[in-house]
Amino acid sequence: MRPKEDLFENTPVLHAVFALALPSVMGQIILVIYNMADTYFVGMTGSDTMITSVTVCMPAFMFLSAISNLFGVGGASVIARANGSEEYGKAYRASSFSVWSCLAAAAVYCLLVLLFQDPFLDLLGGKDPSVHAAAREYLMAAVILGGIPTAASTLFSHLIRASGFSGLAGAGICIGGILNIFLDPLFMFRLLPPGREALGAAAATAVSNAAALLYYVILLFFKRNEIIISLRFSKKIFRDHIPADVLIVGIPACLMTLCENISYAILDNLMSAVGTAAQAGIGVAKKVNMLAHCFVRGMAQGVLPLIGYNYASGNRKRMRSVIHVSAGLSLFVSFLCTAVCLLFGRALISLFIRTQAPSLDYGTAFLRILCLGAPFSSWAYTVISFFQATGRGGRSLALALMRKGLLDIPLMFLLGYFIPIYGIVWATPAADLICCAAAAALYAAFICEAR
Repeated sequence: MRPKEDLFENTPVLHAVFALALPSVMGQIILVIYNMADTYFVGMTGSDTMITSVTVCMPAFMFLSAISNLFGVGGASVIARANGSEEYGKAYRASSFSVWSCLAAAAVYCLLVLLFQDPFLDLLGGKDPSVHAAAREYLMAAVILGGIPTAASTLFSHLIRASGFSGLAGAGICIGGILNIFLDPLFMFRLLPPGREALGAAAATAVSNAAALLYYVILLFFKRNEIIISLRFSKKIFRDHIPADVLIVGIPACLMTLCENISYAILDNLMSAVGTAAQAGIGVAKKVNMLAHCFVRGMAQGVLPLIGYNYASGNRKRMRSVIHVSAGLSLFVSFLCTAVCLLFGRALISLFIRTQAPSLDYGTAFLRILCLGAPFSSWAYTVISFFQATGRGGRSLALALMRKGLLDIPLMFLLGYFIPIYGIVWATPAADLICCAAAAALYAAFICEAR
């Protein structure tokens, strides 16, 4: 059996990029829309407390993505390179290792959150009693009960995409996202009483991700002779350096997501000292700003198998063409999103914060600052994905830690000291700019070495 060799080897680069990346991009857009839908419906309550309770739980929820990326991005890279070198047995074993490791890690994380949820929420910025109470309900439904289906569904989207079935992988994400949008108002305003809107949003998310997981399980059953994924557990999955190969690539992807969550948690904590209005404003601004990032993430995830396959097969010219095409598209969309946020920032924030409250002013100002980093982060994402695809874990790790963690967290404290409140937010585009320059230097060095 062979994967989609013609798509990986012979289809014109632009067409191949669109075929693999477009479903991934659409899936990421749906993810952002349903995240924004949560905020939109919660915003209908007119309560900064409800908005903030959902905001402070986001790092805890997104840590599930870090687990998925650890084994999903790492597994996808190994599968793509194994397919490129026609080692199909290794591809099957790598997929099995990724699936079972992801399930185990997600189960351990959910158990830890259950045992330490109160101090965990305080650490994330949920110290206010009313915020803490609502956030606790969100955490229980979305993370503790819905964590394993959420992590597993994201994992399968990565692994299925690695075999060339990007459309089918993206369909699962779309199913979960669209279902979440429809379930939000049902749970929040019909099934649960007033004051439980955060719980309703979390329940809708958990049910939607479980439905997406069910779709992937059914898909793997009917496409078991075409998609290179195995669910069979055996000792063989620990051979041929499979765990090391998966983790070398997966750890940087995991740490990038983890450091993003830590960064956002620190940002929320610093904003909590300013007040609930600032916390609500930054929470909404971050979600609106995710639109440009979701396109870049989708593009990077979509072309990762294409880059890894052509790198392993020795077609470096095609590999470079894929990178340049995907980077050009990502930069164009990032500049467009930045322009829209600068021109229509207040209108965008007012979709989620309905009253003329201080949180609306904060959100507008924060969005206009955050959006400036989008073009710089788009190139950094592209290069990080390139190093993941080619198995260069050290370089992708360096860039991942530089973008979120090593630079932006110290800059939050430094710039926040000189520019109160707003300097905390300026740290994000400043770190994106520095990381962009480093990514360009590392990519140029790699290309020179490969010649």
